[in-house]
Amino acid sequence: MHAVATDPAHQRRGHARAGLTALLADLEQEGVTLYELYASGGVPLYEPLGFPSDPALMRMTRFP
Repeated sequence: MHAVATDPAHQRRGHARAGLTALLADLEQEGVTLYELYASGGVPLYEPLGFPSDPALMRMTRFP
């Protein structure tokens, strides 16, 4: 996935969190355990989902 954004008129309504949560669930079902997120912002969105708060690289490993 590349360059994801929410239209300003629809921000702060949980759309990004819902989409990312669904994506992570699908990836987990497929057996994916390593996630790398390169983000210029969005730490309040990503951190509660398990990504560490390093703004340059957010890497998370999940084990079933």
